[in-house]
Amino acid sequence: MLLSQAMQGELFADALPAEAASARSAKRRQARSGTFADNMKLPIHRWFRYSAGFSAEWVDTVVRAYQGERHANPVVLDPFSGSGTAVIAAAAAGASAFGFESHPFVVRIAHAKSLWPQVDAEDLRQTAIKIISEARASAVPVPENTPALLLKCYEKQTLSILFAMRDAFIAEPPASQATRELLWLSITSILRPCSHVGTAQWQYVLPNKTKSCVMEPCHALEVKVSEIISDVMAARRSSHDIAPGHIINHDARHPFVDLQEQVDLVITSPPYPNNYDYADATRLEMMFWGEIASWSDLQGNVRRHIVCSCSQHSAADRLNIDQLLAMDEVAPIANDLTKVCRALEVVRLTKGGKKTYHTMVAAYFVDLARILGRLRQLCKKGSRLCFVVGDSAPYGVHVPVEKWLAQLSLHAGFRGHAFEKLRDRNIKWKNRKHRVPLLEGRLWIEG
Repeated sequence: MLLSQAMQGELFADALPAEAASARSAKRRQARSGTFADNMKLPIHRWFRYSAGFSAEWVDTVVRAYQGERHANPVVLDPFSGSGTAVIAAAAAGASAFGFESHPFVVRIAHAKSLWPQVDAEDLRQTAIKIISEARASAVPVPENTPALLLKCYEKQTLSILFAMRDAFIAEPPASQATRELLWLSITSILRPCSHVGTAQWQYVLPNKTKSCVMEPCHALEVKVSEIISDVMAARRSSHDIAPGHIINHDARHPFVDLQEQVDLVITSPPYPNNYDYADATRLEMMFWGEIASWSDLQGNVRRHIVCSCSQHSAADRLNIDQLLAMDEVAPIANDLTKVCRALEVVRLTKGGKKTYHTMVAAYFVDLARILGRLRQLCKKGSRLCFVVGDSAPYGVHVPVEKWLAQLSLHAGFRGHAFEKLRDRNIKWKNRKHRVPLLEGRLWIEG
């Protein structure tokens, strides 16, 4: 069932006000609204670049459109809150904002960012000065049991300073929890700029690549803390009495009774089934803080908590394809899903990696179907949901994500849906693994 034309027109309003840019610029920005790129210019959102995310400005537009239409501040939920974009933007717009995140490291990043209304800028500044002073004065030997990845990513002198900084942070008691969490985030966010190898925030670590621009750790922390203080002061000048958003360490596949039938708006972007390993995306940071010792720790510490969207996850869980395809949650798409998964089951045997995309895709839609069911329990009648989604084509076999999620939303009890395409993907064939055109867009669901 499709939403009415009037509703579609209302929902599909351009993400930017007409006066903010030319039509061409607005079109480009709308195409990028499913990415994190524009957030790197925005206060608070730029504190940590996460490998997944979408435009905070677009979230603000959606929330304010709801406020203008309903004359009320909504309860907003992001069940895949990641680094907190939707929660922070919705809270700044005046909504009661909640975010679920089950990645145990990323949830701390989002929580730290959400604490910006509570931070004492002077306490943050003075505590950072102490940590930097101690790090400069201390020579911490690099332990023999230091993970190999850290040794590959840093010069020994740099690593020694970073370890000294970490030790000083652990030992220094700041005046508030907000200061402590933002200092933790500050140190976390400088780890990649201080590495001489390929450690861009949006990619896996590439130890065999080098980069020319490398920051000295103490200077990098000074810059980051100054940026945070500047952003907090600017945000306070433009926003008064802002209640912080609520970042909750919760797996959206499971029940959450505290928000039962309370949610007006869901704004989110689930992982795409494109084999990006979200657990591996923060491996460097987790190793630095001692939360994991090796790549093998990621399965138990991270992947088991998050949606199955990579073959490493499905292979480690030893998933059974027949059981997955027979589950009631995916009954509306079972025939099409089975065709795709069986095709992947065959083609994988012709590939060198023999990746378990067949079970990954099946498990992905079981997980998303369960989440849609949980969201139905949390949403009010007349609620509105928006999923920023993209399709995929593992081993060249097309997976129509937006189509199947729309069907699953009806099965979960929602009333209607419509899809708004944002941009084409995978259309520049050079060095691509397959030549299947892909897309990204917004799946709007009517509650």
